[in-house]
Amino acid sequence: MSFDYKKEYKEFYMPKNKPSIIKLPKMNYIAVRGCGDPNKEDSEYKQSINLLYAIAFTIKMSEKANYNIEGFFSYVVPPLEGFWWQEENKTTIDYKKKETMQFISCIRLPDFVTKKDFEWAIKEATKKKKQDYSKVEFFTYEEGTCVQCMHIGSYEEEPKTIECMHEYMEQNGYQLDITEVRYHHEIYLSDPRRCKEEKLKTVIRHPIKKLDK
Repeated sequence: MSFDYKKEYKEFYMPKNKPSIIKLPKMNYIAVRGCGDPNKEDSEYKQSINLLYAIAFTIKMSEKANYNIEGFFSYVVPPLEGFWWQEENKTTIDYKKKETMQFISCIRLPDFVTKKDFEWAIKEATKKKKQDYSKVEFFTYEEGTCVQCMHIGSYEEEPKTIECMHEYMEQNGYQLDITEVRYHHEIYLSDPRRCKEEKLKTVIRHPIKKLDK
């Protein structure tokens, strides 16, 4: 039996399609930074996904990974995530200007995986696959208090869900707190290559703080 983060941490990965407020702990990720239209065939974003999964599965298949989750033989690689922003407007995403999008594409690491383990995986994948993984980094992020919601549908329709999230946070005494180090966050629960656009499931999360009095 494998440890599945989506099942064990439903509050993080399987929220309802109504906004809610949550506080996130510090987590470690494997990550790749880039920019540009993510939909282009040779985009930095699509390249980043290949790099991330190569390292994620190198760690998962390692001997250490099979003995470090108590009560489970192994674990399911957590879903793909992304932090997104645009320099001209960091508080929202303008989907009409995809060429200006910047991202940190990432996959959560199990808590037992150290930076030393990550560095081993980079060397191991480089040796076996004969590919350059120097863009992949060990990324630690403490997200803190956020408003989140399950968005069902196309990515371009996300603004409707985000509007509901922002209304909810204001009704509960919070304001948006997207900054240079706190980002628009998406968690991808569906594979767009295998799922109809209207059924895509994406967790959307925005950092917030108490309203100034």
